[in-house]
Amino acid sequence: MTQMSPDQIARWNEELREKSPLEITRWAIGQAQGQAIVSTNFRPYEAVVLHLCAQVQADVPVLWVDHGYNRPATYKHAETLKQQLKLNLRPYLPRISPAHRDAIYGPIPSPEDEAGLKAFSALMKLEPFQRGMRELAPIVWITALRKVQNPHRAELDIVSLDANFGSLKVSPVFYFTDPDMEAYLAEHGLPNEWDYFDPAKADEKRECGLHAAWGGKAIAPHVQAAGARA
Repeated sequence: MTQMSPDQIARWNEELREKSPLEITRWAIGQAQGQAIVSTNFRPYEAVVLHLCAQVQADVPVLWVDHGYNRPATYKHAETLKQQLKLNLRPYLPRISPAHRDAIYGPIPSPEDEAGLKAFSALMKLEPFQRGMRELAPIVWITALRKVQNPHRAELDIVSLDANFGSLKVSPVFYFTDPDMEAYLAEHGLPNEWDYFDPAKADEKRECGLHAAWGGKAIAPHVQAAGARA
């Protein structure tokens, strides 16, 4: 793969900005030398990026951290998409069950408890995600990140070098609006799911750590602490 210097990434972003999401997905998987993955949490509109990847590489690994706190509708949606798109789903679970975590640490932290949310995310989401990334070892990590989702993501672009996991991160629908996503779902007969809730974020403006610098530093101490208590 071409050296991922900041100048090269800037050129890639300039070249890809006018391309369609499918063209960007083809480019991304073409860069990966057989080592591409797509991550998902089965939130609203995730079917779009999963459908894009399945068209280009039917067996692309789909990394899903199932932290155990998803609502029933999200689990049903995941199963529907797995069957409809024949996804090569690779679920990764925390090393501690939700019931065990709740018994030791109490309920999911509230939106005001920033430290508690970061500790929750490190234990239930970041550690299994890091384990998945280590085992799947992607050169290219395809995501459903979009500019409109929150202020942090608005500062990113289609292509970036992910400092937490050392992969080239590619977001084919980065510039898609919600109406664009709705139109894609309708065009391809894909389902959506609106009952999604991420307990590691508590609101849509907060990052769980997967796409933020603090996430790479947060995993080890919280997981070690949990291991000591368990």
